[in-house]
Amino acid sequence: MPTTSKRRRRTPRWALWTVIFGSVLLVAGGGGVIGLKATLAAATSKIDQESLIPTTGTNEPEKTNLSLEGAKNILLVGIDQRPDELNGEPVRSDSIILLHINKDHRSGYMISLPRDSYVSIPAYDNGVQSYAGGHDKINAAFAFGSRGLKKKEALAGGFELLTKTVKELTGITPDAGAIIDFKGFREVVNILGRICMYVDTTTTSIHLGKDGNGNTAKPFRINSDGTINSRISGVTPNIYKKGNRCFNPSQALDFVRQRDLLDDKSLDYGRQRHQQQFFKAIINQALKDGMNSPTKLPKILGAFGKAMTVDTRKIPLVDWAMAMRGMNPDTLITIKTNAGKLNSDTINGRSVELLSEDSMDMLKAVKKDTIKSFLITHPGFIATS
Repeated sequence: MPTTSKRRRRTPRWALWTVIFGSVLLVAGGGGVIGLKATLAAATSKIDQESLIPTTGTNEPEKTNLSLEGAKNILLVGIDQRPDELNGEPVRSDSIILLHINKDHRSGYMISLPRDSYVSIPAYDNGVQSYAGGHDKINAAFAFGSRGLKKKEALAGGFELLTKTVKELTGITPDAGAIIDFKGFREVVNILGRICMYVDTTTTSIHLGKDGNGNTAKPFRINSDGTINSRISGVTPNIYKKGNRCFNPSQALDFVRQRDLLDDKSLDYGRQRHQQQFFKAIINQALKDGMNSPTKLPKILGAFGKAMTVDTRKIPLVDWAMAMRGMNPDTLITIKTNAGKLNSDTINGRSVELLSEDSMDMLKAVKKDTIKSFLITHPGFIATS
């Protein structure tokens, strides 16, 4: 493969979660299709759209006659770094969510893939460093694809290898995708002012706390893989108690990152649940605030755009938004892989998570657009909180 600087670019292959937020927010406000499309065009024009995903040497055929008809699968990847912070070090994906939208475009399912899932990762060369392929945790795919690259090139390489990994695992080639910068979501929450949701298990932060003088401080030393190293003396960690509560921006983003000190000891499954709940809560809050304050709506959509890496796959964002205009936050069903139960093993001295046979059957049902039937016989996979 040529070096990164000599890569030949084409219009990339991914559309974005932003359009779903936008369509939900704008359609809920009522009004005619012409007015809606004009408003969408104005809003999406503020979103930065760039060619991010290189395809030279990927052996992926160029798709023609692209259509928004039928069921759609969107791959959402969350990271904790802004593009300008990426300097060649591997970037690990903090969350991986597969959003399946039914063929009627009126309901959908959010399926989180645990970042510790032990999977096969294909061989890959990003033009600077190559990876021979092998088995590892699924979030390592983004890291192997991004290493040696900087800024948006790192996002492109990481996302491409993760996409290939998801395809090998599930047989699903996503129709669209998004890289979500959780730090960028701070601006979204700043505009909204707060995010309110139900905390289903008391959660202790390993990232934020207060020192003896009441100043914000880190309560734990953290290893490079994100796990706890040791407690820092004199710092009291933030504790988010079970029950209904509203988060300020720093608390909201801190809460959805936690996995180690959850009272129900659900680890990554708990974080999956909380991130899914967070996405639904932020849509509902944006829906309420945007409709009550039309002047705030462009700011909300602009903030979503800045928090995400957008790629349109030759289909205008307006068309995506119009196609998904029947979506409603209340119709998004959140799903727990492994029915939310730990299925851990130790391989090469590391604890990993294995996807159960039922979870693999669920992913097959997603590919066939028969997930509704699967859930009728496997109700334990539905997250109820």
